[in-house]
Order: sequence, then C-alpha cells, then structure tokens
Amino acid sequence: MPPAPISQPGTGHPAVSAVVNNYRPVLALLASLFFIWGFITVINNTLLPHLRSVFDLTYAQTTLIESVWFIAYLVASVPSAKLIERIGYRRAMVAGLLTMAVGSLMMVPAARIPSYEVTLVALFIVAAGIALLQVAANPYVAVVGPPETASSRLNLVQACNSAGTTLAPLFGGYLILGRSTGGTAEAGATLTAAERLADAQSVQLPYLIVAAVLLVLAFVIARSRLPDISATARRADAEERKKHSLWKHRNLVFGVPAIFIYLIAEIGVANLFINFISQPDIAAVTHEQASNYLFLLWGGMMVGRVGGGYLMRWIKAENLLAVASIGAFLVMMAAVLLDGPVAMWALISVGLFHSIMFPTIFTLGIRGLGPLTEEGAGLLIMAIGGGALVYFQGMLADAYGLQTSFLLTAACELYVLFYALWGAKPTAAIASGHRLD
Repeated sequence: MPPAPISQPGTGHPAVSAVVNNYRPVLALLASLFFIWGFITVINNTLLPHLRSVFDLTYAQTTLIESVWFIAYLVASVPSAKLIERIGYRRAMVAGLLTMAVGSLMMVPAARIPSYEVTLVALFIVAAGIALLQVAANPYVAVVGPPETASSRLNLVQACNSAGTTLAPLFGGYLILGRSTGGTAEAGATLTAAERLADAQSVQLPYLIVAAVLLVLAFVIARSRLPDISATARRADAEERKKHSLWKHRNLVFGVPAIFIYLIAEIGVANLFINFISQPDIAAVTHEQASNYLFLLWGGMMVGRVGGGYLMRWIKAENLLAVASIGAFLVMMAAVLLDGPVAMWALISVGLFHSIMFPTIFTLGIRGLGPLTEEGAGLLIMAIGGGALVYFQGMLADAYGLQTSFLLTAACELYVLFYALWGAKPTAAIASGHRLD
C-alpha cells in the first residue's frame, strides 16, 4: 500500500501520492519514456526515404507524411493538458503509451495493402500518443526536483531521448532500408511494382516489435508507484489558475514560437538528411549507408545533452542556448554553401548544437508559471507542431534544390538566438506549488 499523500510546499493540501525524498529512481523510470518516444519519432527518418521509394513521391509529398505527424501535436496537446488535469500524470502516461501501440499496430495493415493514406492515419495516432506522453513527462521532470536545476535535469533525461534517436537509425536502417530493394539500391534507381510491394511490407516486423515494447512499458508504468499530484491538489490548482494569465509571461509567449521554429529546423535536417548526403556531389552513398551517418547526427545530440546538462550547473541556461544557436547557424550555412564531405559533416555537426535547444527552451518557457505549468506545457508541446512546416522545406527543395532549402533551417537558428538573449527573460513569475520533495 502506498504511503499517504504529502502536502505541496506552502499549500497545506495533498500534492503527491507518495513521498519522494530521492527523485533519481523516478527520473530513471521516466527516462524509459523519453527513450521510446525518441526512438519511434526517428524511425520516421528512415521510413520517409523508404516510403518515397515505395510510393514514388516528390520531396513535398514525402515531407507531408512528417507534417501529418506534427499536426497531431497541434491537435492533441491542449486536450492532453486537460486530460492530465483530470486523471493525473501517471494515468496520462499509460494512456499515451497505449495510444502509440494502437497506431504502431495500424502500420501492419497499412503495409500489407499497401496504402499511403492508412500510413498517414497510423502515424497520426502514434504522434497523438507521443504528444500526450510529452505533455505529461516534460513538466513532470521539471517539477520533480529543485526549480533552479530544472533545465539541467531535463537536459540529462532528454539525453535518454537522444539515446533512442541515436539507435533508431540503426534499427530502421537494418530492418527497413536494409531489407528493401529501394534502400539498398543506388540513388535514382527505378523499382518495379513487385519490388515496391515487397518493400512496403518490410515495415511490418519493426512496428510489431515497437508495439510490443510499448505495451510492456505501459504495464510497467501502470503498476509503478510513480508519485502524482492528487485530485485535491489539481482542484486547488484549477482555482488558483483563474487568478493568473499565461499571456503575462514573456518567457512563455516567446517560448511557444521558439519551440515551433526550432522544430522546423530539427525535423527538416533529420528528415532530409538521408536524401541530402546520398546526393552524388555530397557523399554519393545508398540510403542504407546514409542511415549510419544519421546515427552520428543523433549521437551528437545525445552527447550534447549530457554535456549541456552538466554545464548548466555553472552556466545560465539561456547563455548556453545562445552559444548553441550561433554554432547551429554557422554550420548550417556551411552545409548550404559547401559541397562534398565538408557539407555532410557540417550537417552532421548541427546535432551537437541542436542538442540542448528543445529541453532548454521548454524549461525556460515554463519557468515561473506555478499553477499554470500544465497549461503552459500543453502550449509548448503543441508548438512541436512546427515540425509540420517541414512540408514547406520539401516544396523549397523541389523548387530550388535540396541544399538551398536548408537556408530555412539557418533562419530558424536566429530566432532561437533572439529567444535566448531576450525572449526567455521571465515576467510575472509565480511561486511554484508543484515541487515534489
């Protein structure tokens, strides 16, 4: 039987369903959630060039698949925040995992038909589940310990997310691209109808494996003693929220577009990476070989998040974010203006600079929101829908060339710099009542 609820500091009413003197075991369990949604999201980076070959798509049609994925964040994030207010963090995490499992299982009939439209629906459902998981887990990590180390803590846990994104290209490269004719053929090869059908069905096994893992993880979270804000505390917070306005918090108001714009950059690089370095004037490799270099892009993000998490113990989060945005702008311009291995390694290196951006913008965005934290988190996660605008980068690539399209990414880095230098400064901060001790 779990211990009796404890009170939120300064409120006198029950706040969590278990006493947390040492929050590290809680973070370890949450790390598995960050790992799995990072893993599933980045499978798309190998899935997109695969589907482009199977369905003979243009760049714009290919990036539309990823746009649908991120439209799910726009649709699901605010309802997710409302759901968390009603059922709590732990149950919301379980619901998110089960939703992701349903979408993953739908990829099996989508591959057997095969159907571009059913694939879009399946990926939308998976992404909606991830949105719910993100709205629950990101603010939970931020409030589970001292507020002054929130950015450091979220960066370190996001390193587990990056571990998933680092391993996913190897998984997708081996089980999707490596087992398909399109994935092992040279760039520009034409497939027969029979080869396309066989290639489409190669995604069944990977998504069956993913669905099984999600169901196991949902069971573990459901059976865990993960502390949660109690119903009494949630009702008290609802009353407290009526006294405050989200729009008085500059760090949130400018943080929402910062997440939105940053996601255009991150997703544009990741989704067009394999096609970019496969080009004859860049690295001239097959899609399967290119997926191994994608491993390095996401590996750089993992290293950067671990390093950034430690550096933020001594350096202000916004200062480190400014340095990262400058570095990202410079390497993206190199990728646009140069050719050959230099352009390839410039694009790979942007992962290191992107590494701290999402978790840092997120924690800066919810800083000082107090009882408004869940609603603010919902808006920030909704802003992940900015990744849907990768469709416009696909249109730029079709019209002006794939390499030139990365100018859009470079422009995005400049807004992140603006946010770090000015937009992240908090206004109207409210004392938090969500800290779990």
